Parts: sequence; structure tokens; C-alpha cells
Amino acid sequence: MANLRAAFFAALFLFTSVSVTFAQDISLISRDGSVRLDGTLLGYDGEFYRLETIYGEMTVDGSGVRCEGPGCPNLTDFVAHMRVSGSATIGQVLMPALIEAFAARNGLRARRERQDATHFDYVLSKRTGKGADIGRFAFRVTNTDEGFADLLADEADIVMALREVRKAEVKLAEEAGLGDLSGRNRSRVLALDALVPVVAHGNPVREVSVEQLANVFAGRVTNWKALGGPDAPITLYLRDERSGLAQSVNDRLLAPVRLSLAKNTVRHSTNAALADAVSKDTLGIGIVSYSEIGDTNPLAVTGTCGFSMRADRRTIKTEDYPLTAPMFIYLPARRLPKLARDFLRYTRSDAAQIVIRRSGFVDQSPEEIPVDLQGNRLANAVMVAGPEISLETLQEMTQFLRPMTRLSTSFRFEDGSARLDAQSRSNVQQLARSLETGRYDGQELYFVGFSDGNGGAAANRAIAARRADAVRAAVIEAAETMDPDQLSLQTRAFGEALPMACDDTSWGRQVNRRVEMWLR
Repeated sequence: MANLRAAFFAALFLFTSVSVTFAQDISLISRDGSVRLDGTLLGYDGEFYRLETIYGEMTVDGSGVRCEGPGCPNLTDFVAHMRVSGSATIGQVLMPALIEAFAARNGLRARRERQDATHFDYVLSKRTGKGADIGRFAFRVTNTDEGFADLLADEADIVMALREVRKAEVKLAEEAGLGDLSGRNRSRVLALDALVPVVAHGNPVREVSVEQLANVFAGRVTNWKALGGPDAPITLYLRDERSGLAQSVNDRLLAPVRLSLAKNTVRHSTNAALADAVSKDTLGIGIVSYSEIGDTNPLAVTGTCGFSMRADRRTIKTEDYPLTAPMFIYLPARRLPKLARDFLRYTRSDAAQIVIRRSGFVDQSPEEIPVDLQGNRLANAVMVAGPEISLETLQEMTQFLRPMTRLSTSFRFEDGSARLDAQSRSNVQQLARSLETGRYDGQELYFVGFSDGNGGAAANRAIAARRADAVRAAVIEAAETMDPDQLSLQTRAFGEALPMACDDTSWGRQVNRRVEMWLR
């Protein structure tokens, strides 16, 4: 709220003559002394007080009040505190790299203070004068489950997660008064990773279908002979059950086909240990993070229709690779300190994307992909041509796309829903920021819709067109300061004409249902 008087009046429904005293540790008093608000201090971010009062939780602009009481913060030497908890994959490498780069970019000094095996702090201080501390990021690096548990217990402000928040966690958060964790602006994708099947270099198998992979890790396929390898038993390797990577395997690979992980899977507590174990076992197979493949041999992901896809930076960034795994941060509904807000804004900048790439992860900076680098995609279109997809349709699509370049930003929808999935909701915000900064001014930007092959070609093209329209509307709504006169935002749709995967599995159909960005 703009000042204490506005906050106080709103809470009392404009009854101004009331002054109530109860057990409290601060009192906020307007500059002229006419209004007083008593409460328990819940937080101060350097600009706003957040306190619990008999009228409920209130946020008050500190510029219009003075604070009295034992709980009042030190306004002269204020240090912003931020508690970060969750995935060790994110917390041990990526977040520290981003914090150090953010500090350097803003003329600050960053020092790391180790507490114990899972706790450390990053303290940001000024380089000039006395070098006073201005911020402290307190990290607890364990796993995604623990991160959400800390948020629910009010022991974390930011959650680092290798998976989306689950329905049970959303419900618990709402019951705890934390709002809807699945709602808009409550999460964002920090970087991209992928689930990559790997074997030792001595293993002759070089590819596996997603369906085969699911059956292998469910214990339904137990011999390498079924995958074109030797007549020998398969040993399964995976991260510990509370890790975000292992939970992503369940959510993205097994759950869609209602399978459960085999009980004889060998677990490892770190990504490095997992990759090392697979590299030493010629009869083993594991699913590792793209960022930590180690000395293993990654397998291509194939389909029964002959399509094949390998995990690399471009296929992960476009989400063409079917087992892409976004790396999330989840945020509280309350206002964060200005230093934290500045840091989160920085994580979406072009400079931060460079840091993400150097840290071994896949960034989200949009890349332009010319048509001549998409031979496999066009070959796939030719392979599925038939009664539903005619030569005329393929010629129409090729003629339209040939003079343009594809952006690496893609949009997909939740299974069986018209709602964008979590990564795509983050992509909306990322693209909106690019439009606001004028990155594509003077150009034509097309939202091009595609579908899976279930149903008739005409119906699929209509569905794809509606999805393209929906994404365009979402981006325009998010790009509040964009100048619409500086660029053209249009839609087209080609239905099932350009498949990325085989339609005979739920994973393939999910990959094919998408909206791509094309630029002219």
C-alpha cells in the first residue's frame, strides 16, 4: 500500500478513530502521529513492513511511518535475508554462479560462508566505504522434497526444484495460507536440463525408445537381448528416491503409462556417483542429468515409426527432446526484499543466460534456427505423409516456413488440458520481456500451431490454430509495455504435418502438441 494511512483505513473499512493495543513487538506511527498500528513484525524488506495485526496480515510502506518497539529493524544497516532451499543440483553449482555474477555486475562483493555439509551462506557487501553487508542468501541444499517442505514450514523463501510442484504440495500450501503454488508468477524456469538414458562405452546398445525405457525401469524388460544387446540381465541405476531427478523419472516417464519403478534399482545419492557407477558396468543402464553425463555413453531416444532424437543443447531448449526437464524456482506470494527481486530479475537477463551455459546447463535465451538446420524435422514430415497429410499440405507448409527462421522458444500444454504447462508459462514471461525490450521490432513473429495425429487432419489443424491463438493472447497480455506498432504478431497452424515424435505413445503425442515461434 502507498502509506500507512491507506493500509490502516483499508483494514478498518475507513473507521479512523480506533486505536487498539494488544501483545505486539512493533508500532507503526504515521509521520504526523495521527495513525498508529500495532502488530507482530513478520518481515521487513528494506522498503515495506509486513506485520500481523488484529485485522490480519498487512503490508505497509515504510517511507510514510516510523517504527517503535523492540522488534523494529535496523534501518541504517539493513541486511536483506533470503532463505533458499531444495535441489542440490541447482544449489551447489547454478545458483552460486548466478549470485557471484550478479554481485560482480552490480559492483558488490560476494563471499561464501560454509555452515555444514548442506548449509552455506552467500553474503553480498559493498566494495566501497566500509564494505557493509547488504544481503545474505542462506542456502540449504538437499533435494526438491525438502525444499517444498521448508517452504511449507516457513523456513524457506525460494524453492529450488527439479520437478513441478505436486497436487498434494499445492493443497498443503493453500491450507498453510501460502496461496496457490501452481498459479501465475509463483514459479519460473531457471534453466533447462534433461533425463538422459546412458550406458557404459562397452555396451553395444546405442538407442532406446521411450516405451522401452519405461518398461526397463519398471522391471518389465530385464534382459539386454530385448533392446538389441547381449543375452544378459539389465542392472538399473538411478538417483535416490527423494531427488528431483528420480521424481522426474517417475512423473515424466513412468506415471504417464501407470508404471512404477522396479524395486531392484540401485540408488545413488549424487549425480556424479550415478554416472560413475553406470560407466563401470557394461550391463547397467541409468537415467542421468544432461548436465552430468560423466564418462557414460548417452543413448538416442527413438520411436517405432523410425524417428530418433538425441539430447543436446538445441533439442532440449526447443523441447523437441521428449524427456526435457525444466529446473524451477518457486516463490512465495509475499513481497521479497528489493535485493532478491533484483537478483531474480537478473536471472532472466542475457548476461545470466551466459552464466547458465557456462555452468553446464541449457539456457533459455532465444536462438534463431534456420530451415537448413532442420532437415530431420522436414524428413519426418515426408515420412508420415499419406491420406491425411497430402503433398499439397506439405508444400504449403514448406513454402511458408522456408523464408523464416525458427526461434528455440516453444509452448506446450498440460496433458488433456488447454492450460500451458509450467515451462511454457515461464516461456510466456521470457518472450514477453524480449518483446518489451524491442528485440524483434520491425519483424514479423508467427505463433505456429501443430498437433498430434489423433483424429482427422482438418480437426487437428483447427485445434492447433486455437492453441496458437491462445499462446499469442497470453504473450500479449504479459508484454504490458510492448509497443504493438513496432512488430507484427500473427498465427498459423499446420496440424499434424510436422511431427517431432511417433504418435503411438503418450510421450510422442505430448511432444507433437506444440506451438512454435517463427520469425521473418
